[in-house]
Amino acid sequence: MERSEVWNKVDEYFGNKLLPSDSTLEQVLLKNKEADIPEIDVSPAQGKFLYLLTKIKAIKNVLEIGTLGGYSSIWFARALPEHGKVYTLEIDPDFAKVAKENIRNAQCEHKVEVLVGEALDTLPKLKADGLLFDLFFIDADKQNNPQYLKWALELANPGALIIADNVVRDGLVVDVESTDERVQGVREFVDLLENNPRLESTAIQTVGSKGYDGFIMSVVK
Repeated sequence: MERSEVWNKVDEYFGNKLLPSDSTLEQVLLKNKEADIPEIDVSPAQGKFLYLLTKIKAIKNVLEIGTLGGYSSIWFARALPEHGKVYTLEIDPDFAKVAKENIRNAQCEHKVEVLVGEALDTLPKLKADGLLFDLFFIDADKQNNPQYLKWALELANPGALIIADNVVRDGLVVDVESTDERVQGVREFVDLLENNPRLESTAIQTVGSKGYDGFIMSVVK
């Protein structure tokens, strides 16, 4: 059996055991597919992981960079207290429209605000509005990860979590000579984390229905 087939079967096993059937989230993924949104959301197991982290840390507000169709936004929103808020940034207005509909159908619209436009244009506005966040989920264009990290540190409450997704790149992250700007963006991001006095960080490699990848998690001191 191919390794990827094993990974998929293991994901399916744990999903069946630990993630009850959720027609709302299944509908979100279907709507995203119908709208030709790239199928690069977190997996259901990863979504549940983000949900649990949010609950464990008693997070009150989340900044998500990269909305797609709102799948992970809904996981975050469900984990927040009633007064909690997710601000999610999406560059594509068509994707944002689908996300807003999905979030509304999931009855999470009171907890989620979808902000449309270039993230690097929106982030200074959040700073100007005096907003601070307990958790950051960086899951957008990897070449801008270094800039997103700098803004996360500007907008972080003490003890905030910063999670960056898709950092292993099927193992290509170790290729110093890679011409892929996404790989180089991740490598520069890691260089900024190295010995950063404000952060404690680690990386976790993952396999499953989304292939071979991983994430980095940092805590702001």
